[in-house]
Amino acid sequence: MNLKLQEVRVPGPFETPSPVTEKPDGPRPGDEPSTVRKFLQSRGSSALADKIFRWLMVLCALSIFAIVALICTELVVRSQLTIAKFGIKFFFGSAWDPVNGNFGALPFVYGTLASSLISLVIAVPLAVGVAIFITEMCPKMLRGILAFLTELLAAIPSIVYGVWAVFVLVPILREHVNPILIKLFGWTGLFTEPNFGIGMFAAGVILAIMILPIISSLTREVMSAVPHSQREAVLALGATRWEMIRMGVLRNARIGIVGSIILGLGRALGETMAVTMVIGNSPQILKNLLAPGYSMASVIANEFSEASDDTYRSALIEIGLALFLVTIVVNALARVLVWAVTRGAPARST
Repeated sequence: MNLKLQEVRVPGPFETPSPVTEKPDGPRPGDEPSTVRKFLQSRGSSALADKIFRWLMVLCALSIFAIVALICTELVVRSQLTIAKFGIKFFFGSAWDPVNGNFGALPFVYGTLASSLISLVIAVPLAVGVAIFITEMCPKMLRGILAFLTELLAAIPSIVYGVWAVFVLVPILREHVNPILIKLFGWTGLFTEPNFGIGMFAAGVILAIMILPIISSLTREVMSAVPHSQREAVLALGATRWEMIRMGVLRNARIGIVGSIILGLGRALGETMAVTMVIGNSPQILKNLLAPGYSMASVIANEFSEASDDTYRSALIEIGLALFLVTIVVNALARVLVWAVTRGAPARST
């Protein structure tokens, strides 16, 4: 190999170093200005355009608050009749008699909470397991495919879930799953005859399928935000992969995981069509989870078009107001918890 060495001359102690000529920063006399520079020089002052753009963006941001405020105001105004007549007792009464004008929302609150809690019990372990596999154990070539298929479940319309539940899920539950639950847990009173297939348990199962992609994607996001140094430190101490995931990842991401679960709960609380098709639509409070029930969203969807008098309509709107406020609080709390983990964390490539 031939190497060419360049001679570097170092000035002596009595020699004056040659001056260094600096290159001019500006364009050379013969150079043409670029197209962008020509546009910027020809447009003149942009102060007015900047102010218009700024206030337009502020108006777009304020419109979100205005929409929420208008919805809340309209719900409050339209439900004043039952608020003044029943007060807080409206949410603790179990009678629902539109003929005699006697209304109580407790059966719908119970059905909403029961079906949502059933969905969380089923969906949370599955969603966390899927997130752990995709983030920590899945081969890189399959990671993107599995993540896409998981998130694809969130894009399916709820009416499609409802139709699938009526023709596929309900027969499976009635013929195969519910008899096993009755045999094993019938002594608790939670799973007893009659076994119709439709009921609060069926509503909880379909809700679990619908909220699974939400919890899984957010859990995957907060797990990806955990620094790799945490994983490497735990492995360096001699931990196994499961111990590394449990102590180095899940422990640091637990607040964000709780936030994703609460966000999934908010999604379950407000689901309407799929739940309406399988819950049974019966305003009663029963310990048996296989019995038909009713949810807050379902009663609004089923009976609002049949509301013939103002009190009946006002009762349904008050249920909608309660559901609206609960959903806002639950989603806000979930977003805060997720932000507490993912703030300032770089995105991890899938």
